[in-house]
Amino acid sequence: MAVSVRIVVADDQELVRGGFAMILDAQPDIDVVAEAGDGVAAVAAVREHDPDVLLLDIRMPRMDGIEAAGIVCAETGCRVLMLTTFDHDDYVYDALRTGASGFLLKDVRRDELVNAVRVVAAGEALLAPTVTRRLISQFAAGPAARPRQAAAGALEALTARERETLQLIARGLSNAEIAEAMVVSEHTVKTHVSNLLAKLGLRDRVQAVIAAYESGLTVPGA
Repeated sequence: MAVSVRIVVADDQELVRGGFAMILDAQPDIDVVAEAGDGVAAVAAVREHDPDVLLLDIRMPRMDGIEAAGIVCAETGCRVLMLTTFDHDDYVYDALRTGASGFLLKDVRRDELVNAVRVVAAGEALLAPTVTRRLISQFAAGPAARPRQAAAGALEALTARERETLQLIARGLSNAEIAEAMVVSEHTVKTHVSNLLAKLGLRDRVQAVIAAYESGLTVPGA
Protein backbone atom coordinates (compact mmCIF):
# COMPACT_ATOMS: atom_id res chain seq x y z
CA MET A 1 0.00 0.00 0.00
CA ALA A 2 1.36 3.41 -1.04
CA VAL A 3 2.30 5.85 1.68
CA SER A 4 -0.05 8.83 1.79
CA VAL A 5 1.17 12.37 1.23
CA ARG A 6 0.47 14.31 4.41
CA ILE A 7 -0.61 17.88 3.80
CA VAL A 8 -1.61 21.02 5.70
CA VAL A 9 -3.91 23.46 3.90
CA ALA A 10 -3.57 27.11 4.94
CA ASP A 11 -5.83 29.90 3.64
CA ASP A 12 -7.73 32.62 5.48
CA GLN A 13 -10.80 32.13 3.27
CA GLU A 14 -12.74 29.28 4.84
CA LEU A 15 -14.57 28.27 1.66
CA VAL A 16 -11.37 28.17 -0.38
CA ARG A 17 -9.50 26.30 2.34
CA GLY A 18 -12.32 23.83 2.84
CA GLY A 19 -12.72 23.27 -0.90
CA PHE A 20 -9.05 22.49 -1.41
CA ALA A 21 -8.98 20.26 1.66
CA MET A 22 -12.03 18.33 0.46
CA ILE A 23 -10.58 17.77 -3.02
CA LEU A 24 -7.23 16.62 -1.67
CA ASP A 25 -8.56 14.47 1.14
CA ALA A 26 -10.72 12.58 -1.37
CA GLN A 27 -7.57 11.23 -3.04
CA PRO A 28 -6.47 7.76 -1.88
CA ASP A 29 -2.82 8.83 -1.62
CA ILE A 30 -3.30 12.23 0.08
CA ASP A 31 -4.15 12.86 3.72
CA VAL A 32 -5.07 16.37 4.90
CA VAL A 33 -3.79 16.35 8.48
CA ALA A 34 -4.71 19.94 9.39
CA GLU A 35 -6.14 23.24 8.17
CA ALA A 36 -5.01 26.74 9.15
CA GLY A 37 -6.58 30.15 8.76
CA ASP A 38 -3.46 32.31 9.08
CA GLY A 39 0.32 32.16 8.90
CA VAL A 40 0.90 31.65 12.61
CA ALA A 41 -1.51 28.71 12.67
CA ALA A 42 0.09 27.29 9.52
CA VAL A 43 3.56 27.23 11.09
CA ALA A 44 2.13 25.71 14.28
CA ALA A 45 0.31 23.02 12.28
CA VAL A 46 3.50 22.07 10.43
CA ARG A 47 5.42 21.84 13.69
CA GLU A 48 2.72 19.68 15.25
CA HIS A 49 1.87 17.35 12.36
CA ASP A 50 5.15 17.18 10.39
CA PRO A 51 3.44 17.08 6.96
CA ASP A 52 5.10 16.45 3.61
CA VAL A 53 3.52 19.50 1.96
CA LEU A 54 2.13 22.83 3.12
CA LEU A 55 -0.37 24.41 0.72
CA LEU A 56 -0.01 28.05 1.74
CA ASP A 57 -1.78 31.24 0.70
CA ILE A 58 0.52 34.25 0.27
CA ARG A 59 -1.83 36.81 1.78
CA MET A 60 -2.99 35.94 5.28
CA PRO A 61 -3.52 37.72 8.62
CA ARG A 62 -1.14 37.71 11.63
CA MET A 63 1.74 36.34 9.52
CA ASP A 64 1.79 36.40 5.73
CA GLY A 65 2.63 33.39 3.62
CA ILE A 66 6.12 34.57 2.74
CA GLU A 67 7.21 34.79 6.37
CA ALA A 68 5.49 31.51 7.20
CA ALA A 69 7.15 29.78 4.24
CA GLY A 70 10.55 31.06 5.34
CA ILE A 71 10.11 29.59 8.81
CA VAL A 72 8.80 26.27 7.54
CA CYS A 73 11.55 25.86 4.93
CA ALA A 74 14.27 26.80 7.43
CA GLU A 75 13.05 24.56 10.25
CA THR A 76 11.61 21.51 8.51
CA GLY A 77 11.77 19.31 5.43
CA CYS A 78 8.18 20.16 4.55
CA ARG A 79 7.74 21.31 0.96
CA VAL A 80 5.80 24.55 0.50
CA LEU A 81 3.38 25.13 -2.36
CA MET A 82 2.17 28.73 -2.50
CA LEU A 83 -1.32 29.86 -3.48
CA THR A 84 -1.71 33.18 -5.22
CA THR A 85 -3.91 35.27 -7.46
CA PHE A 86 -0.61 36.12 -9.20
CA ASP A 87 -1.83 39.11 -11.21
CA HIS A 88 -2.30 41.02 -7.97
CA ASP A 89 0.54 39.58 -5.88
CA ASP A 90 3.88 41.36 -6.06
CA TYR A 91 5.52 38.91 -3.70
CA VAL A 92 5.68 35.65 -5.63
CA TYR A 93 9.38 36.16 -6.35
CA ASP A 94 10.05 36.69 -2.65
CA ALA A 95 8.03 33.59 -1.79
CA LEU A 96 10.14 31.46 -4.10
CA ARG A 97 13.34 32.89 -2.63
CA THR A 98 12.29 31.68 0.82
CA GLY A 99 12.50 28.11 -0.46
CA ALA A 100 8.96 27.50 -1.66
CA SER A 101 8.80 24.77 -4.28
CA GLY A 102 6.35 26.53 -6.56
CA PHE A 103 2.99 28.20 -6.72
CA LEU A 104 -0.55 27.69 -7.95
CA LEU A 105 -3.20 30.12 -9.04
CA LYS A 106 -6.26 30.05 -6.79
CA ASP A 107 -8.48 29.22 -9.75
CA VAL A 108 -6.49 26.04 -10.38
CA ARG A 109 -8.42 23.07 -11.76
CA ARG A 110 -9.07 20.08 -9.53
CA ASP A 111 -6.72 17.74 -11.40
CA GLU A 112 -3.96 20.37 -11.48
CA LEU A 113 -4.22 20.87 -7.73
CA VAL A 114 -3.92 17.15 -7.01
CA ASN A 115 -1.04 16.72 -9.46
CA ALA A 116 0.79 19.74 -8.02
CA VAL A 117 0.72 18.29 -4.51
CA ARG A 118 2.02 14.96 -5.76
CA VAL A 119 4.80 16.59 -7.78
CA VAL A 120 6.00 18.74 -4.89
CA ALA A 121 5.74 15.86 -2.42
CA ALA A 122 7.98 13.82 -4.73
CA GLY A 123 10.69 16.45 -4.37
CA GLU A 124 10.21 18.25 -7.66
CA ALA A 125 9.61 21.94 -8.26
CA LEU A 126 6.29 23.06 -9.66
CA LEU A 127 7.30 25.72 -12.12
CA ALA A 128 6.04 24.87 -15.59
CA PRO A 129 7.81 26.54 -18.52
CA THR A 130 4.85 28.84 -19.23
CA VAL A 131 4.73 29.88 -15.58
CA THR A 132 8.49 30.43 -15.57
CA ARG A 133 8.22 32.77 -18.54
CA ARG A 134 5.48 34.77 -16.88
CA LEU A 135 7.39 34.90 -13.61
CA ILE A 136 10.44 36.18 -15.46
CA SER A 137 8.55 38.90 -17.30
CA GLN A 138 6.81 40.19 -14.19
CA PHE A 139 9.47 39.86 -11.51
CA ALA A 140 12.92 39.47 -13.02
CA ALA A 141 13.23 43.13 -13.97
CA GLY A 142 12.71 44.25 -10.37
CA PRO A 143 15.31 45.03 -7.68
CA ALA A 144 15.29 41.44 -6.44
CA ALA A 145 16.86 40.32 -9.71
CA ARG A 146 19.85 42.67 -9.72
CA PRO A 147 23.12 40.74 -9.96
CA ARG A 148 24.76 39.89 -6.66
CA GLN A 149 28.52 39.36 -6.48
CA ALA A 150 28.23 36.28 -4.26
CA ALA A 151 25.76 34.64 -6.62
CA ALA A 152 27.93 35.40 -9.64
CA GLY A 153 31.00 33.90 -7.95
CA ALA A 154 29.22 30.61 -7.32
CA LEU A 155 28.83 30.07 -11.07
CA GLU A 156 32.59 29.58 -11.42
CA ALA A 157 32.11 25.98 -10.30
CA LEU A 158 29.95 25.20 -13.34
CA THR A 159 31.17 23.76 -16.62
CA ALA A 160 30.32 25.58 -19.85
CA ARG A 161 27.53 23.10 -20.60
CA GLU A 162 26.10 23.45 -17.09
CA ARG A 163 26.07 27.24 -17.45
CA GLU A 164 24.32 26.90 -20.79
CA THR A 165 21.77 24.57 -19.21
CA LEU A 166 21.15 27.05 -16.40
CA GLN A 167 20.57 29.85 -18.91
CA LEU A 168 18.01 27.75 -20.75
CA ILE A 169 16.26 26.80 -17.51
CA ALA A 170 16.01 30.51 -16.68
CA ARG A 171 14.41 31.12 -20.07
CA GLY A 172 11.65 28.70 -19.09
CA LEU A 173 12.58 25.77 -21.29
CA SER A 174 11.62 22.22 -20.35
CA ASN A 175 14.19 19.41 -20.34
CA ALA A 176 12.98 18.29 -23.77
CA GLU A 177 13.35 21.81 -25.16
CA ILE A 178 16.80 22.17 -23.60
CA ALA A 179 17.86 18.84 -25.11
CA GLU A 180 16.73 20.03 -28.54
CA ALA A 181 18.50 23.38 -28.19
CA MET A 182 21.77 21.78 -27.03
CA VAL A 183 21.48 18.79 -29.39
CA VAL A 184 21.85 16.25 -26.59
CA SER A 185 19.61 13.63 -24.98
CA GLU A 186 17.13 14.41 -22.21
CA HIS A 187 19.15 12.11 -19.96
CA THR A 188 22.19 14.33 -20.50
CA VAL A 189 20.15 17.41 -19.68
CA LYS A 190 18.90 15.80 -16.48
CA THR A 191 22.52 15.06 -15.54
CA HIS A 192 23.52 18.69 -16.20
CA VAL A 193 20.57 19.95 -14.13
CA SER A 194 21.37 17.62 -11.25
CA ASN A 195 25.04 18.61 -11.28
CA LEU A 196 24.45 22.35 -11.40
CA LEU A 197 21.89 22.20 -8.59
CA ALA A 198 24.37 20.26 -6.44
CA LYS A 199 27.27 22.60 -7.20
CA LEU A 200 25.25 25.73 -6.46
CA GLY A 201 23.56 24.24 -3.39
CA LEU A 202 20.09 24.73 -4.88
CA ARG A 203 17.05 22.64 -4.09
CA ASP A 204 15.21 22.76 -7.41
CA ARG A 205 14.58 24.53 -10.72
CA VAL A 206 12.75 27.37 -9.00
CA GLN A 207 15.89 28.37 -7.14
CA ALA A 208 17.93 27.81 -10.31
CA VAL A 209 15.88 30.42 -12.19
CA ILE A 210 16.37 32.89 -9.35
CA ALA A 211 20.12 32.17 -9.18
CA ALA A 212 20.50 32.76 -12.92
CA TYR A 213 19.03 36.25 -12.58
CA GLU A 214 20.71 37.15 -9.30
CA SER A 215 24.10 36.20 -10.71
CA GLY A 216 23.59 38.23 -13.88
CA LEU A 217 24.00 35.09 -16.02
CA THR A 218 20.61 35.81 -17.52
CA VAL A 219 19.29 39.30 -18.11
CA PRO A 220 15.55 40.13 -18.40
CA GLY A 221 14.61 40.60 -22.02
CA ALA A 222 17.69 38.83 -23.35
